[in-house]
Amino acid sequence: MSLKSLLSAAVVTVALLSAPVALALEPAVMTQMLATIDDRQRNGGDYKALIYLEQKEKDKTDNVREAFVYRRDADDKLMILFSKPKTEAGKGYLRMDKNLWSYDPNVGKWERRTERERIAGTDSRRADFDESRLAEEFDPTYEGEAKLGKYTAHKLSLKVKPNIDVAYPVVKLWVDKDSTNILKREEYALSGRLMRTALYPRWKKIFSESKGADVWFPEEIRIYDEVEKANSTIILIKSVDLRSLEANLFTKAWLESKSR
Repeated sequence: MSLKSLLSAAVVTVALLSAPVALALEPAVMTQMLATIDDRQRNGGDYKALIYLEQKEKDKTDNVREAFVYRRDADDKLMILFSKPKTEAGKGYLRMDKNLWSYDPNVGKWERRTERERIAGTDSRRADFDESRLAEEFDPTYEGEAKLGKYTAHKLSLKVKPNIDVAYPVVKLWVDKDSTNILKREEYALSGRLMRTALYPRWKKIFSESKGADVWFPEEIRIYDEVEKANSTIILIKSVDLRSLEANLFTKAWLESKSR
């Protein structure tokens, strides 16, 4: 090899050695990142949101629903009450004691549902509306940095912890390095098949008096069905209210009273 070739090889080697390398995150750091994501979205008090769900299905007319989401994070309680269209008004879901129940006023009956339940037949699931519990439910593995549009993200692979009931046991997350907001989420069956992809293009924060800090929420979630490729759902969170709710709101009787 000529002297010129040796010098060129040396320059390349030095350049490679001096180039910045993304270091793998330690498990404790990743767990703390998940805990931060959870805490930023948790109020500690009550939570009420007005949402719109726009559903697209193959060979069907687009369907738009309006609903109210109520949460009491301190007690892990959640309620979804549909208000529009008229055919859906009064229908709802109630999560309490780690069980998810659905109610249809047309038949006046409650039915227990699984975490895989498609909320109102859309591509959404209970976890899309509930408080975030990533650190509690999953163990993370680092997959490196990734570019997502103009953003640089930490890519994490999450595996559900033993004896935890979730919609999908494996989740991949793209977390924005600058804001710590979730940019993208992929959910997989145990077989490794990709089931759902969710994008989070816009986040917003609101100050919580009960928490004494900001609470973050996604203004928009775009969910894509990876099995039925033509199907998708958009969740728009139009407004959030963090004032205290009625004490007895998270009961079957309260939801039933709204459908009479």
